Amino acid sequence: MCNYVYMAIGAPKDITQCRSFFAEPSQPRQRMYEALRAYFLEDQPSQTVARNFGYSPGAFRVLCHQFRRDPDPQFFVTPSHGPRSQPKKSSARELAVMLRKQNHSVYEIAQALKERQMALSPTAVRELLRAEGFAPLPRRLDEERPTCIAPTVEPVADARAFSLIPGTQFVTRCGGLFLFLPELVRLQVDTLANAARLPGSVMIPSGHALRAALALKLWSIERKSHVMALVADPGLALFCGLNAIPKKSYLCEYSSRLDHVRTTALLAAWHRTVAQDNLFAGESFNLDFHSVPYYGEDPQLERHYVSMRSRAQPSVLAFLAQDAAGRAFCYSNADLRKGEEAEEIFHFIAFWKKHHGENPRHLVFDSRLTTYGHLARLEALDITFITLRRRSAKLLAEIKGLPASSWRRVKLDVPARKYKTPQVFEQPVTLAGATFRQLFVLDLGHEEPTILLTNDRHSTPAKLLTRYAQRMLIENALSDAVRFFHMDALSSAVGLKVDFDMALLVIASGLYRLLAQRMRGYADAQARHIFRDLIDTPADVTVTEREVHVRFHRRAHLPIIIASGILDSPVQVPWWQDYTLSMSS
Repeated sequence: MCNYVYMAIGAPKDITQCRSFFAEPSQPRQRMYEALRAYFLEDQPSQTVARNFGYSPGAFRVLCHQFRRDPDPQFFVTPSHGPRSQPKKSSARELAVMLRKQNHSVYEIAQALKERQMALSPTAVRELLRAEGFAPLPRRLDEERPTCIAPTVEPVADARAFSLIPGTQFVTRCGGLFLFLPELVRLQVDTLANAARLPGSVMIPSGHALRAALALKLWSIERKSHVMALVADPGLALFCGLNAIPKKSYLCEYSSRLDHVRTTALLAAWHRTVAQDNLFAGESFNLDFHSVPYYGEDPQLERHYVSMRSRAQPSVLAFLAQDAAGRAFCYSNADLRKGEEAEEIFHFIAFWKKHHGENPRHLVFDSRLTTYGHLARLEALDITFITLRRRSAKLLAEIKGLPASSWRRVKLDVPARKYKTPQVFEQPVTLAGATFRQLFVLDLGHEEPTILLTNDRHSTPAKLLTRYAQRMLIENALSDAVRFFHMDALSSAVGLKVDFDMALLVIASGLYRLLAQRMRGYADAQARHIFRDLIDTPADVTVTEREVHVRFHRRAHLPIIIASGILDSPVQVPWWQDYTLSMSS
């Protein structure tokens, strides 16, 4: 009988293996049954049973406790594995099949079921129809689809379709952008695109494309894809002279057509355009590198040190130069590879000399920007610089070994600074064949001493320290660029696209500085502050016979705009078919 039972369930015929079926159960529920049977029926000791059946003594005691309190223990019932029926699908099956026979899509069927209180997701409807043998519907034409609420189809950007119809009225969220139009007209922004030979087309000429990209930078749109939130705003399109703002696909494709030669030509044209505005005083410059981090996977990108993360990671390295007096960026280059960083300072010098006729007079940068050999080259070019020297163990030991009498205190003429009286020790030092001034500085508020290196042999230590402290202006400007101009929001993984984005940053920051000069109390304000108070303003736009009138909504800071006089002078806009822009409050 035993052999017959095991033959039925596929068990071995051997009597030894038959006994092992009970003594060494393979299924958890059978093992539990055999262990409890040995303890309660055969009176085997608890520890022995636990050892024989692979339980710990404690676990077996818990098992016995649960068995005593279970009124109906189940050892030989096949456990259920989820529901065997789907009530919601079953109730909706007949209606879903009927609607599919009428060529309704899974989304339309799901909506119809929801209206009849038989809600099923489109995925569930698709599974139901697949089980019934229905294949997916072929793609239908728009006119073949049932009438329902659908996304609006925005017009395609085309300068030929741009027209100003008298009597047109609308409200724009981007009213503050029109404050930049007088400057753009005066600076003849179209000449920038022509001088740099930027690409264009019949639908979107180069000047219109540049204005569109610049408008997004001025309006602080983080990524090109975010323009889709404003494609229906007629004010943004009017600013560019287009019937509609270009979509994200065009903006991405356009930036990929620009190489570093064209972006450099764009910067050169910008310098020529603002030459009479004293935007760049040219007396002194702050220089720095910034790593734009990238979080995707792209083999083209190298790893650079990202300061905000305190680690090296895939990123695009960008070089930026800022005019110290005007606080505007004047040069950028994001087309850099590893090993080219130290030479970039001379590319900036060559750029400045080519377009201004002389070398930069004064440069301030940190210790990682270039090498000691290149500092000697700056000395040979008669360019004054101030930089930091890295704190090596040898230098720190030398500083520690200096007697107290070697140090002298200087007073910094910086009223807002907390540490105004640092200690200074000065000595000449020879590096890469050139002799420089080296200053050891204590009591500046840092744990470690500061080591200043310069070829300025006339300025006092206090003046040198004060000027280097002003280098924080570029740190603040970089912070503003990251937070407002979204410098760290990569255009894409390709460095050339970021290079164009950096060139737009230079132009946009300059336009903000020019606007700030006209607004009382905002000359030193950062771009995000100016945008928040003055630019982020809705407006009503009215088109008359030969005029576009922009009336700003009431805002707390509107009197500052009125006092600037920018609303008093109408301006004729060439890309508006010579219509005149007038603004009022």
